[in-house]
Amino acid sequence: MPTVVLVHGLYHRPEHFDAVAQRLRSSGAGAVAPELHRGSLAADTEAVQAVVDSLEEPPLLLGHSYGGSVITGVRGARHLVYLAAFALDAGESAAALGGASAQLRDAIRPEPDGSTSLRPDRAADVLYHDCPEPLAARAVGLLRPQAPGCGRGVPAHHSWKDTPSTYVVCGQDRAIDPALQRTMASRCTELREWETGHSPFVGQPELLVGFLRERLVPGYRP
Repeated sequence: MPTVVLVHGLYHRPEHFDAVAQRLRSSGAGAVAPELHRGSLAADTEAVQAVVDSLEEPPLLLGHSYGGSVITGVRGARHLVYLAAFALDAGESAAALGGASAQLRDAIRPEPDGSTSLRPDRAADVLYHDCPEPLAARAVGLLRPQAPGCGRGVPAHHSWKDTPSTYVVCGQDRAIDPALQRTMASRCTELREWETGHSPFVGQPELLVGFLRERLVPGYRP
């Protein structure tokens, strides 16, 4: 079974995908979650491209939130999944499209070194409000500071134009406006909408794993 490459968003880590990755591996699929935080969209994209190039066959590539900006620029996937993510067109950046909601912007605090971080109490309410409290608490504890500028990056390539793609709108999202998600979803081959918050990989990993496994079946077409 092909590999799923799980690409996290700003402030997040690969470990946020642990529940999904473990379930995928238990079902016989491969799962890789690269570390971003390379300092720019171009560097993050290059890191994910290196992972894709190292695999024996084209993977399913999932991007969450800012991770959508990253996977947009990566070549060689069999299928793209945008999970409440930025599916950018030519000249666009996540920031230029409106980026973070007012609630998420209110959760951001500056750090002395020029990076930013998320206030834990507000992060829980914005990112994980529909997740069981112990899972939300773990996810908040994993959040890390973010270097500036990544959200203003513009992809050099737009893989959704020549690769089958599915957009999952998170209808109860407090971090990225669901209306903006639906606009970006119109660019993709297939649309799904879940009544979840921003992070179903934390609160409902079984839902996401079942969805991904459907798209790993040989010959799947949206």
